[in-house]
Amino acid sequence: MAKLVVTGGNRLSGSVRLTGSKNSALAILAGAALGVGKTVLDNVPNYTDTLVQCQILEELGAKIRFLGPGRVEVDGSSITNHRPSYELVRRLRASFYAAGLLLARLGAAEVPFPGGDVIGARGINFHLDGFRALGAEVAVEHGYVKLRAKRLRGTSFYVGKASHGTTVNVMLAASLAEGTTILENAARDPEIVDLAILLNSMGARIRGAGTSTIRIDGVERLSSARHEIIPDRLEAGTFAIAAAMTGGDVTIENAVPEHLRTVIIQLQAAGAVVDEHQSVLRVRGPDRCKAVNVETQPYPGFPTDLQPQFVAMMTRALGVSAITETRFENRFGYADELRRMGADLQVDRDTIIVRGVEKLTGAPVECPRDIRGGAALVLAGLVAEGDTEIREVHHIDRGYDRIEVKLASLGARVKRVRDGDDP
Repeated sequence: MAKLVVTGGNRLSGSVRLTGSKNSALAILAGAALGVGKTVLDNVPNYTDTLVQCQILEELGAKIRFLGPGRVEVDGSSITNHRPSYELVRRLRASFYAAGLLLARLGAAEVPFPGGDVIGARGINFHLDGFRALGAEVAVEHGYVKLRAKRLRGTSFYVGKASHGTTVNVMLAASLAEGTTILENAARDPEIVDLAILLNSMGARIRGAGTSTIRIDGVERLSSARHEIIPDRLEAGTFAIAAAMTGGDVTIENAVPEHLRTVIIQLQAAGAVVDEHQSVLRVRGPDRCKAVNVETQPYPGFPTDLQPQFVAMMTRALGVSAITETRFENRFGYADELRRMGADLQVDRDTIIVRGVEKLTGAPVECPRDIRGGAALVLAGLVAEGDTEIREVHHIDRGYDRIEVKLASLGARVKRVRDGDDP
C-alpha cells in the first residue's frame, strides 16, 4: 500500500495540463462497444476506473487495444457474454453501464449491483425504471440485476433527480431500440453531450443532449468512429481550488471554462481572480479566501464532485460558510479527517458548517471511499503546517492520474511512498 506525504506551505504556481474526463470516458467506452467495428478514442485518462471499465468490456467479449498514451481502440463486434464478473463490477459505479450496453446488443444482461464510492445510497432504481419503460423484463436475484428484452421499444421516460447514470444507460439502450425515446429531466452534463457526439458519429440519431429533453431515434446498428474525449472538468476544478486556497497563480491548460461556470463564480466570490482565454484558465488566489456558501446541484449547478475540495478551501477562509449537499447523503465522510488537521467543522444532516481557522496542522489521515474526499485531504495538506500522511490513496488514483506529479510540477511538496518506508 502506498501513501501520499504532503508538506504544506508552498504557493502553487506554473502550468498544468488536464487529462480526459473520467466520467465521460467511462460512458464513452461503453458507448464505443455498442458499435460493430473499431472505434478509436483519444484523450482517454489513465485512471484506474477507466482501466477497470476496459477489463469489464474485454470480459464481455469486446476487443480493447491500447494504441499509445491516451489512445484506445474498442471493437464490440464480438461481445457475446452477458454476465460480467462480480469482482470487477463491484469496483466502480459506472460498471453498470454494461446493463444498457448488453440489453441493446444482446437483448439480455445479468449484471451485479455496482460498487464505487461510498457517498450515499445511489440506488439503481431509476436505471431499472428506464429499462422497464423500454420494454425490458427486470428481475433482481442473488445480487444480480437480470434483464431480458426480445426488442426494445422507444418510450417517453422521466429521469428521476436528473440522474447522470440513468441518462447514460437509457441513452445506450435506446440508441438501438425500435422507435423514438424521449428523455425528460435528463442530465445536462457536458459528459452527456460528449457521449451523444460519439454515438451520433457511430450512426445514432440523438438530439437535445445538453438540455433537459433528449430525443433518441433508434437505429438498427452502430458502426465505428473516431472521437476525442473532453477534458476533465473535475480535475480542472480541483486544481483551480488548490490554486485559490494556496494563494497561488496557476494556469490550467486544455480546459473548457464554460464547463466550470458555477465553480468560477464561487471562486471569484471567495476572492480569487480567474482569467479565461479559449482553452486556458488562470487562477490567482488571495492571501486568504473569504467564506462562501455553496449548494450542490445538477449541472449547470455547483458539482457535488467538487464539494469536498471546496470545503477544504473553506477550512482556512475568513468567516463561516455553509456547504449544502443535495445529491448524496453520505458525502461528508472526509470531515473527521479534516478535523484531525485542526478544521472546525460541524455536520448538520445535509449541510456542513465550516468556521475558518488560522491554520491547519499536518496529521496522519485516511482517504474515505470517495475519490473527491481523498482529493480534499490532499488540498488541505497543501496549506497545513508540517507533514500530512494520507493513506488508502488508491481511492484517489481512481479519478486522478499521478496527482502528486502534477502538484509537484506546480511547486507543491508531495510525494508517494510505500507504507512502512521513511517519508
